[in-house]
Amino acid sequence: MGGRFEALHGTGLTALVGREEEIELLLRRWARAKSGEGHVVLISGEAGIGKSRLIAALLERLTSEPHTPLRYFCSPQHTDSALYPIIGQMQRAAGFAYDDTPQAKLDKLDALLRQTSTPMQDAALLAELLSLPNDGRYPGLELAPPERRQRTLRALGAQMEGLAGQKPVLMICEDAHWADPTSLELFGRAVDRIANLRVLLLVTFRPEFAAPWIGRPHVTALTINRLAQRDIDVLIDRVVGNKQLPTKIRRDIIERTDGIPLFVEEMTKAVLEASSDDAAWQAAAIPLPALGIPATLHASLMARLDRLGPAKEVAQVGAAIGREFSHALIAAVVRKPEAELDSALTRLADSGLLFRQGVPPHASYLFKHALVQDAAYGTLLREPRRALHARIAETLENRFPEIAESQPELLARHYVESGQIEKAAMQWGKAGQRSLARSALVESAEQLSRALALIAGLPSTSALRREEIKLQVALMAPLIHVKGYGAAETKEAVQKAQHLIRQAEALGEPLDDPLLFFSVLFGFWVASYVAFNGRVMRELAAQFMSFAEKQDSVVPRMVAHRIMGISLLMTGDATESLTHLDRAVALYNPLEHRALATRFGQDERASSLGYRAITRWILGFPEAALADADRAVADAPELGQAATLMYALAVTFPSYLMTGSSATVAKHLDEQAALAEEKSAPFWKASGNLQRSAALTMAGEASAAINLYTAGMAVWGSMGTTMWASYGFAFQAKAHADLKQFDDAWRCIGEAISTAEETLEKWWLAEVYRTAGDIALQSASPDGINAEAYFERALTVARQQQAKSWELRAAMSMARLYRDRGKRDEARDLLAPVYNWFTEGFDTLDLKEAKVLLDDLNA
Repeated sequence: MGGRFEALHGTGLTALVGREEEIELLLRRWARAKSGEGHVVLISGEAGIGKSRLIAALLERLTSEPHTPLRYFCSPQHTDSALYPIIGQMQRAAGFAYDDTPQAKLDKLDALLRQTSTPMQDAALLAELLSLPNDGRYPGLELAPPERRQRTLRALGAQMEGLAGQKPVLMICEDAHWADPTSLELFGRAVDRIANLRVLLLVTFRPEFAAPWIGRPHVTALTINRLAQRDIDVLIDRVVGNKQLPTKIRRDIIERTDGIPLFVEEMTKAVLEASSDDAAWQAAAIPLPALGIPATLHASLMARLDRLGPAKEVAQVGAAIGREFSHALIAAVVRKPEAELDSALTRLADSGLLFRQGVPPHASYLFKHALVQDAAYGTLLREPRRALHARIAETLENRFPEIAESQPELLARHYVESGQIEKAAMQWGKAGQRSLARSALVESAEQLSRALALIAGLPSTSALRREEIKLQVALMAPLIHVKGYGAAETKEAVQKAQHLIRQAEALGEPLDDPLLFFSVLFGFWVASYVAFNGRVMRELAAQFMSFAEKQDSVVPRMVAHRIMGISLLMTGDATESLTHLDRAVALYNPLEHRALATRFGQDERASSLGYRAITRWILGFPEAALADADRAVADAPELGQAATLMYALAVTFPSYLMTGSSATVAKHLDEQAALAEEKSAPFWKASGNLQRSAALTMAGEASAAINLYTAGMAVWGSMGTTMWASYGFAFQAKAHADLKQFDDAWRCIGEAISTAEETLEKWWLAEVYRTAGDIALQSASPDGINAEAYFERALTVARQQQAKSWELRAAMSMARLYRDRGKRDEARDLLAPVYNWFTEGFDTLDLKEAKVLLDDLNA
C-alpha cells in the first residue's frame, strides 16, 4: 500500500544539509523498528525548516532495503474532511486514474487489498471509504453510522498490521497540524499499537501543533532547528554549483534567510535567475541593486513565478485548486491546448516549484511546499480569483461528480471564494450531515457551524429557513459530545433551534421532519438534567410524552418513555420509573433505531438499560440490575460508537459499585478513562474521575478519593454540570470522615441534603441520611442519638420510595446501633423482615453483609 510522489524532495541539490545527527537518529529508530520494536518520531519545526527534506533523505537511505512506505499528506484545505490523508494515500497506492470506471477502481483496490489478505467485510468498508459503489463483490453491511466508523478505523489499523507482518513499514504523516480530527484519532490508534510491530511512524508538524503522543516510551520528539552559517554556505554552494557568488550577495542571502533551508534555496535561485551571465558573476561586475536580491521568501517566489511566463497562470490555477491536484482537473479548468498546458507544467516541474508523479493525462502534481502554493495563489487579483474558484467548482460538479459527492466541503470552499454563498452553505451543510452520519463529530460540528454562519448572512427565504432549522438541530448532536451536555455552545444551539422552529410556526411553514421539534425539546430536557433541575425535567418529560402520544410514530414515544423514566428515577420515584423504562426498552428495534444515536446523543436502549439497572437495584432486584448493566455495556461496542460506550460505562457504574462488583468496576473505570482520553472528551473524563473517587472511597482510600473528586467537579463546574450532586457529596462526606475531617464531612452532608431539597435530586437521599448517621458515630465523641435520628430518616425516605436496597442498608446501620446498645431483639426484628423480602442477589455485597449481621444477632 505504498505510493508517493517519486521526485518529492528526492535527490535534489538540497536533499540534506546540516542534518547529520537527525538522520542518524531516524536510522537508529528504523533499525529498532525492523526488529519488532515499533517506534514513533515526532518531527517539529517551522515552515521551510526542512522536515520533508529530512524524510526524503531517510527514504533515499532506505531505497535498497525491503520495506513498505505509507505516506500521508495533510492539507490546509481539508482540516475538517474526515480521513482525507488516508483516502489520498489509498488512492495513490491503488493507482487510481481520473478516467477509471468505478469497476476498474474496485479491481485495483482488490489487487491492493490482496497484499494483506483483507477480509471481505473490511474490503467493503474500505471501498465505501473511497466512495466506491458495491457492485456485488462485497457483502452488504447493515451498520449504524457509529459502528461503521469504528469498524472502518479497525479495518485501517488491520491493514497496517497486515503489512507489518510481511516486511517493515515506514509510515509518514506530513503536516499533522492540518490533519482532521478523525485522522488524528487513527494515527493515535497506530501510536498505541505499533510498539510491538515492525513499524516506524514519522509525524511532521509545525510548532503550534500540540502532539498528543509525547511522553510515551516508544515515542521520540525531534525538533528541527535553523541551520548554522557553515551549513547555509554549503547549501548556497550546492544551489550555485560552478558559478561564483559575490561575497556581498552571499552575506545578504545568509542574513535575510535566517537559517531556514527553503528560504536559502529559493532566494539563491531567484538571484541566479536574475542574471544568467556567467562572466558577470565571475567578475562581480553587476551592481548589487541591479540584481534585485529579494528581501523575503515571498518576494523571491514572486520573482521566480514572474519569470515563468505562461506557466505562471497554470501555477495560479493549481494553487487555487490546492497543494495537490490531478492533470485531468487542471486541464479541465485551464482550458488550454494540451501541448501548451504540458509545456507549462513541465516548466514548473523543471523549476523545482512543482513535483510531478506519473505521465499526463494520468499525472498528479504537488507544490514543493505550502509556502510555494501560497505565493502562487497570492499573485491572483480579487476578481480573477473569484472567477477562477467559480470555474473550479463548476468543473468539479459537472466533470467530476464523484469528487463533488464525496467531498462537499471541497466544493463549499470554492463556492465561498467565488462569492456564491448560498451554494457554499448548502455544501457545508451537506458535509456536516455526511460527517455526522459517519460519527466524525468534531468535523461535523465545524462544518455545520460554517453552514449556519453563511446562512445567517443571506436574505431569509422559506427554503433557507427550513434548511437552517435542519442544520441547527443537527448541530446539537455533535456539540453534546464535543463541548458537553451543559456547555454554553450546546445550550445556545438548542435555544437557537427552538427560536427558528417557533419562527417557522408563526409564518405557517410546516417542518420537513417532525422529529426536529422532538430533538429540540430533548435538548432542553438534557440541559435541565445536566444542570440538574428536577421540576423542569419532569415538566419537559411530561410535555414530551404529551406530544409523543399524538404522533403516529414509535420513536417519539420511545424517547418520551426513556426521559420520563430517568426523570422519575432521579427525583426519587423508582417504581414509576421502572414502568417507563420497561416500555422504552420494549419499543426499541435495533435495525430501525440504532441510527438515532447521532440525533439524541447516545443509543436509546443502552441508555434505558443503564438507568433501568439503577432502578432495579434501588427497588431490590440486584441480579436483574446486573443483567441490565451487562447488556448495556455489551451492546455499546457493537454499535461502534464511543460516545454510547462512555455513556453506558458511566450510567451502569452505581449498579456495579453498590452490588460489590469490584473487578468489573476497576475494568470499566480504566476503559472509560482510556476512551475519554482518546476522544478528547472532558465531560466523560471528569465523570470517570468522579466515579473513581466513589470507588476509592468504598475501598478505604479516602485521600486519593477527595483529590479525584475535587478535580472532576472543577471540570464539571466549568461545563455547567451539577447532576448527581447528592451522590457525589455523600461519598465525599464519607471520605472526609474516614480522614477524621469531620467539619468537612458535615459540610458535604449539608450540601447533599440542601441540593436534594432544592433540585429534587432524591434518588440518593436515603443513603445521604444513612451516611450522616455513620459519621455521627465515627467522631471522637460518638453521638448515638443524632445517628439514630439520621438512620430513622433514611428508613423513612427509603420506605416512601419503596426502595428496598436503601431500606436494607439503613436497616443494617440501625441494627448495628441497636446491637451495640444491647437491643439485639429490636435489631433482629428490624432487619429480618427487610432481608427476608429479597428473592435474589444473595451473593451481592449488601445482602451478604446483612446475612452475616443477622447470623450474629440470632447467635
